[in-house]
Amino acid sequence: MKVLTIKEPWGSLIINGYKKYEFRSWKTNYRGKILIHTSQSIERDNKEKFKQYGIEYQPGCIIGEAILTDCILVDEKFIKELRKENPLVYGKSGHNETYAWKLECVKKYDNVIHCKGKLGLWNYDVEK
Repeated sequence: MKVLTIKEPWGSLIINGYKKYEFRSWKTNYRGKILIHTSQSIERDNKEKFKQYGIEYQPGCIIGEAILTDCILVDEKFIKELRKENPLVYGKSGHNETYAWKLECVKKYDNVIHCKGKLGLWNYDVEK
């Protein structure tokens, strides 16, 4: 099963329905089910920024799944539309926003899976 490790609070924002695009500096041709894993590190400033959402963060876990349906090269018009939609989530960031990975059919797990993450798109054996 394909997995993407995402720093908190971004992973939890996706799983809780506040964020439908994950930004990366690289493109992927993969489409299909993807597990969402949260890294051990939490961006403290951003955690505070999203306090109003009341999200419980669980670093170092697979917290849910989604369907990766598209990988969009971000341009000015695209990011402007997203910022109109949700200025808090899609506001200016210090992150590279070259490609937007569109995540749909998001499902939050009741029982998270504790595991170590990896860089890039990686595989997890669901039989473990």
